[in-house]
Amino acid sequence: MRIAVIGAGGIGAIYGASLAKAGADVVFVARGAHLRAMQENGLRIEGDRGETQIRPAQATDDIAGIGIVDYVLFCVKLWDVERAGEQIRPLLGHDTAVIPLQNGVDAPERLAAILGPGPVMGGTAFVTGAIVAPGIVHQTGAYQRMTFGELDRRKSDRGERLRDLCEAAGFEGVLSPDVMVPIWQKFLLLVPLAGLNALTRLPLGKWRADGDLLALFEAALRETAAVGLAEGVHLPPDSADKTLATMWSMPDDHMTSMGNDLLRGNRLELSWFAGKVVELGRHHDIPTPVNSFVYTALKPYTNGAPM
Repeated sequence: MRIAVIGAGGIGAIYGASLAKAGADVVFVARGAHLRAMQENGLRIEGDRGETQIRPAQATDDIAGIGIVDYVLFCVKLWDVERAGEQIRPLLGHDTAVIPLQNGVDAPERLAAILGPGPVMGGTAFVTGAIVAPGIVHQTGAYQRMTFGELDRRKSDRGERLRDLCEAAGFEGVLSPDVMVPIWQKFLLLVPLAGLNALTRLPLGKWRADGDLLALFEAALRETAAVGLAEGVHLPPDSADKTLATMWSMPDDHMTSMGNDLLRGNRLELSWFAGKVVELGRHHDIPTPVNSFVYTALKPYTNGAPM
């Protein structure tokens, strides 16, 4: 089984290392010092699930040189979807599956516009990690799951093969019959969580102790759920309440990637979080005042710290 991991960071590197350890033929696409370290010393995953060392690791920045693969784990940042989507064309055979694992909800649609609908599945990641040094990724938490499925809701052999491969690699692969539901369920949590984290520059435990900020979280959550339902996503009626319960179960020190990116002066995925809710709300004539406020307040930081 040949797999290309496009973006060997805190998500792609972890999944790819697990699959490679289980015997899959995995090629990691990276750049800069991280790429050089993997080429010279291999890839090491450390953290709460223990240590995995892939040495030698197949790592490159030449996507066209990889050849046709069975699966593409597409793990680039949301602003890179179109650029990287064009670059992965040489990887595609007649049954290659491209699985976007970004946190937003529109990556499958954007990729299908480039590659056609055939190769693209839907997917969502449940794993947390970060590059802590070139060639080294730290995994936070022992959880690791990947959910995926065909966008037209059909059963497919390639989906079943990937589910079985994940299981052989020691983590849960969930083949969803309606993959946009888990994608949106994750989005319901991430939109208000990332927005409040970035707005306050505080970890979860600090801002959720404030009743006014907690009310903003819940309002942004319910706006997002309303927009998802208007989009035709079959969200269960209790989705917002379950999302609230999930937020309360999370550790006090939790920081989102968008909150960390803002503190580091990095580019933000804001346009595909609160900004996407605002866009879809306008399309469906659904008011989204809280997400509009979050988007407007953070917009000056979209491309990094304002000069």
